Amino acid sequence: MAETEAALRALAHNVRAARTRAGLSLDELGRRAKVSKGALVALEKAQGNPNFATLVRLADTLGISVSALMEGPAEGRVRVVSADAVMPLWAGEKGGEARLMLTTSGPAPVEVWRWKLEPGEEYPSHPHQAGVVETVSVTAGRMVLVVDGTEHTVEAGQTATFDGDAPHTYRGAGTATCHLIMTVHIPPGPGTAA
Repeated sequence: MAETEAALRALAHNVRAARTRAGLSLDELGRRAKVSKGALVALEKAQGNPNFATLVRLADTLGISVSALMEGPAEGRVRVVSADAVMPLWAGEKGGEARLMLTTSGPAPVEVWRWKLEPGEEYPSHPHQAGVVETVSVTAGRMVLVVDGTEHTVEAGQTATFDGDAPHTYRGAGTATCHLIMTVHIPPGPGTAA
């Protein structure tokens, strides 16, 4: 329970700090991210319980990564993260999950995700901000990547990349569990030198 409270406090601090840096009021951030002002007020008081889609919309609107919203203070030069130590940010109805393992630092961060999709299970993602590029590398099984309505089969040993500003869906395919590593490349924020 203490870990959950610490995570909520870190999230509250990071959302408030990013909103302040961006010069946005609660009303304006809510309007742009399509999140109610009440939910934002609760979140900034560490009382909210936002779902994954809300975190993605807030991060996109603020021009930062999802993990930048969630991370605590830096721990040193090298960070090693075990999949067991990271809570899933998405859980599918058939047992699939998505874990945000880490985000690199710097003006154009990269999120590293570990996904598991069961056959027929899917996650539809809303379009991200312009300039976001996603890469998926299937390590086991097979998936169907749907980008802007077009389906692409990606099998074990294959990697696909696409602009994340189009509607996209990840779907487990075949008869075995699909495991993949996804990277999300986030463009430099406003006022950041590339």
